Amino acid sequence: MKLSSLLSYDSIVIQCHDNPDADALCSGYVLYRYFSFFSKNVRFIYSGNFEVTKSNLVYLINKLHIPIEYVTKLKSKPDLLLMTDCQYGEGNVQRFDAKEIAVIDHHQVSTKLPKQNEVRSNLGSCCTVIWNLLMLEDLIDFFDKKISTALYYGLYCDTNSFSEISHPLDRDMIEFLDYDKSLILKLKNMNLTLREAKVAGVAMLGIDYHPDNRYAVLKTEACDPNILGLIGDFIIAIDTVDVCLVYSILSFGVKFSIRSCSKETKANELAMFISDKIGSGGGHIEKAGGLLKNDLIKQIYPEYVEIDDQSAKFSISNILKQRLNDYFENSDIIYAKKTKIDTSKMKRYKANPFVVGVIDPKKYIPAGNMAIIRTISGDKNIEIKKNTLFIVTEAGEIYGISEDIFKKNYIKTRKHFKITTDYSPIIKNADTGKTYHIITEVKPYISNGEINIYAKKLTKTTKLFTTWDNEKYMLGLKGDYIAASIDDPNNIFIIEKNIFKKTYDLA
Repeated sequence: MKLSSLLSYDSIVIQCHDNPDADALCSGYVLYRYFSFFSKNVRFIYSGNFEVTKSNLVYLINKLHIPIEYVTKLKSKPDLLLMTDCQYGEGNVQRFDAKEIAVIDHHQVSTKLPKQNEVRSNLGSCCTVIWNLLMLEDLIDFFDKKISTALYYGLYCDTNSFSEISHPLDRDMIEFLDYDKSLILKLKNMNLTLREAKVAGVAMLGIDYHPDNRYAVLKTEACDPNILGLIGDFIIAIDTVDVCLVYSILSFGVKFSIRSCSKETKANELAMFISDKIGSGGGHIEKAGGLLKNDLIKQIYPEYVEIDDQSAKFSISNILKQRLNDYFENSDIIYAKKTKIDTSKMKRYKANPFVVGVIDPKKYIPAGNMAIIRTISGDKNIEIKKNTLFIVTEAGEIYGISEDIFKKNYIKTRKHFKITTDYSPIIKNADTGKTYHIITEVKPYISNGEINIYAKKLTKTTKLFTTWDNEKYMLGLKGDYIAASIDDPNNIFIIEKNIFKKTYDLA
């Protein structure tokens, strides 16, 4: 959906969910400014049982002059009712009639969507969805200080101070915005009420510590999700705690936050493991979090008890304990520098020809400088050397390779190369911050079939610290493959099972 496609309506009402949070207020405000810019008849409303009273939100509304109205009914049907940060028909959204409905959201789809919708469940905030729509309209000059501040704060609050960001578009928006730093600083320090301070204190008294794997679990009363992160930041500072999970039970599900100071446990990966099939999770290596939804939990655990009774087998506390135990107990950790893999128990495979994109990064970043590579899976740093080339895969990932190795294994091709993800990778000069959108510059090459490996299926989750990176591990799940180069048995790596089946045959 394009924002400009909604300009054909004369009267527009923007509605966010009842009891709006910062992302709802900020996304609605930016949409209001957009339609006002084109002189449309527009209103911004919310409903529910309570008006906004939270101190930081009231301050935000006053400082940005957000023209939001609390209403219980609409006197007439608008030409368009545009839902922001919510979906029409949800339980936390007052239902109003309109001639046409449209939805812009970033949550999981929970209702039947109207024809006009832009729902991006993989983004950290509704503000990011709207920013991306504005960028597609090429409205660079539209972003004044107030709009930029609203977009920034909406994402900041909905991702627990950016700790739960998982999509590169969220990072792109942060870097693009010229926001009011003093206002954001003020808002950051208005999130905790006296009651919430007491909630945090009570939660820390009930810490559940597991010494074998050095992790702690804490439950809080229902509270602002940012409080979970504050508690986690405090607990992870304890000398015997390497991983901390803090959770709170809400009316629609369970919000949780994770902190990790162990290189053997990535917080974002643990968040995805905890939420697998029952919600969503993501974030950074050290800070992450997510949401478990009641309806999804009941699909996987039909006997789920929403009241957190620890005596019930399928209460949330026991589901979390079970998943944490599975994560820590049922996985192997391999350090390639210290491990000589036994290839006698592995089969020999030969790579099928496959097409990749290739680009010379030295066209953009001088040799000796660091490049920041941003792909759908996150950011990573690569040092640019005199012989460095970049390989771009169909999955939108970028890898560094030396020219010598590249020339040995790839040749030019006329075959078409196209990435299959919704995010085109970019590279940045780490020194200057300049960004390069390189996807239109890549040239197609095809492997020459000379890549040979030993490989075998993994029987359990495996974390592999490779010889080239002793700080961040490659993750392999049951059914994926662990492989070693024929030429260098210490060059151990992991290949996802679907990629392996497409790429390799028995030699």
